[in-house]
Amino acid sequence: MSEAPKLYTNKPKKAQLKQFQEQQKGNDFAASTPPRASSSSAAAATYQMGPSSSAPPPPPQPPKESFARRYKFLWPLLLTINLAVGAYIFMRTKGKDKSVIEEDGAKDAPATPVSTTASITEKPLPAPPVTEVAKLRKPIPEDQQRELFKWILEEKRKVKPKDLEERKRIDEEKAILKQYIRAKSIPSI
Repeated sequence: MSEAPKLYTNKPKKAQLKQFQEQQKGNDFAASTPPRASSSSAAAATYQMGPSSSAPPPPPQPPKESFARRYKFLWPLLLTINLAVGAYIFMRTKGKDKSVIEEDGAKDAPATPVSTTASITEKPLPAPPVTEVAKLRKPIPEDQQRELFKWILEEKRKVKPKDLEERKRIDEEKAILKQYIRAKSIPSI
């Protein structure tokens, strides 16, 4: 009743199979609706025509080119865009790394260098002209300044010097802090 499956040298696409099946249905429908003569003659006609009596299926068409070959003009465009996006991301992250390094360098350097030979009676040098508008802040009360100097002195005492030169520098800084703490009036910063 059913035929053995056919082996194809070029396997037909699904679209081609559907088209062939629709043709078969169309032929079967035309064969199954002959003028009403008798049911036995109609059965004999469909039996004789059968699925194999229709025209042989058209030979399979050669396969289409692959997607990559069909749109080969897009490959250089895609590669260029990919390279541009990669370069943008690389440069953006590299810029972030530089800013992080600069921030770390700023934290390592002292904010205000402490002069080891400075005394309380010396006047500071005039500051260079500032281009930005300086914000006026309320002066820090002397009590809080003394507490801050005491805290800095305690921290200096905790530091372990690595060599003789560093030890001398720390001792000088501690002496200056002690002078500020003992003074009756603290100079304004």
